[in-house]
Amino acid sequence: PPLGAYKLVDEDGARAAARSADRAFEAHRKGGSEPAPLCGIPVSVKDLYGMDGLPTWAGTARQLPDRWSSDAWLVGRLRQQGAVFVGKTHTVELAYAGVGMNPHWGTPRNACDREVHRIPGGSSSGAGVSLQEGSAVVALGTDTGGSIRIPASMTGMVGHKTTKGRWPTDGVVPLSHTLDTVGALTRSAADAAWFFASVDPRLGDPASFLADASTPRPWRIGVPRCELWDGCQDDIATVLERALNTLVDARSDPHGSGTGTDWSLVDLDGDLLDRAADLYLTGAIAGAECLAFLRAELPEWIPLLHPIVGSRLTGAPSLDSPTYLEARRRQNEMAGEAAALFEAADILVLPGHLDTPAPVSELDDPARYRSVNQRALRPTCCGSLLGLCALTLPVGSDRAGMPVGLQLVAPAGADEALLAAALSVERRLADAP
Repeated sequence: PPLGAYKLVDEDGARAAARSADRAFEAHRKGGSEPAPLCGIPVSVKDLYGMDGLPTWAGTARQLPDRWSSDAWLVGRLRQQGAVFVGKTHTVELAYAGVGMNPHWGTPRNACDREVHRIPGGSSSGAGVSLQEGSAVVALGTDTGGSIRIPASMTGMVGHKTTKGRWPTDGVVPLSHTLDTVGALTRSAADAAWFFASVDPRLGDPASFLADASTPRPWRIGVPRCELWDGCQDDIATVLERALNTLVDARSDPHGSGTGTDWSLVDLDGDLLDRAADLYLTGAIAGAECLAFLRAELPEWIPLLHPIVGSRLTGAPSLDSPTYLEARRRQNEMAGEAAALFEAADILVLPGHLDTPAPVSELDDPARYRSVNQRALRPTCCGSLLGLCALTLPVGSDRAGMPVGLQLVAPAGADEALLAAALSVERRLADAP
């Protein structure tokens, strides 16, 4: 049954695109050119992206003006490849939370628990659910502080936060011009690599990229000493540690798993990650920039904001305030320190989320909501503030039977290496007894 993933299902548009894909495949069978790498692939689109001829709400109570009904850069890129757009998925109002709830339009149901309505993670709340129910193979999302990685981690999918500036955010309703990125959730790391290479203007040959990224190589895994690990729920931490131990047990022994990959764990100081998370969670950057956008572009929407978002946004500082300017100064300073995290490690590992996804019914209490939201964002927002790229992928289940996500973090600009590491993790864990 439907899980409430979509704000809008475009049945006519999807069928027309599917028929067009069928014609392209038939022409290829008759000797014509090979279809584009994403031709015929069902794609859901977060309701922050502009799409030709379709309305955008951005999770708010009112439809946005028509200027937000034109293809965003990433949508246009996929349309050129013959992707089949199924519809627009729910988002947290203005993407300003990591829990995934939307009081205006409803909260998608996390399919990993059929008995209890649990949060799906946000702000791309419908994205992971659309993959769970099988209505999409790729789910477009946005990630400012974790909005792709959190729902991927909580729904058992893969979520790739691209390096800031790698892909344009043109045509996407902004949350933070400093931190916004666009990307996708997929059902596997292999799908994520194929999608990335299909879209990225620097690559363009997903088969070659996937082959190159699958070449075995040694990996140094940095395990930061930080509150992000210390604060992780015990059973989730146990699953993550087991996954890391499995990776380290992978050797180049031809009689072993066949991965040909050596992994080593590197202990390192993660204080910078904690400081970055603390700064992000003040809201002094994302909140200030979102409020400035609303005042300039959508002032009539401000009184319509639900208190779950509005109470935090309307208290954000202005862009000329000392609070905002100091936060931006500190952010730039911290981003300059981030390279040191990778001096002894190729990638860092962190939890994808810290707690079992909460039942929606528990979050009516504002204090409980704030606590859950901050803990949802904490393990992912630090990488965003530091300008890094990151990816979450499933590595097991907690004691409630809900997914556990491992987060891989790589330096800015190292998306190719990040995806190669994710492929190696995925294959090694699949081969493990």
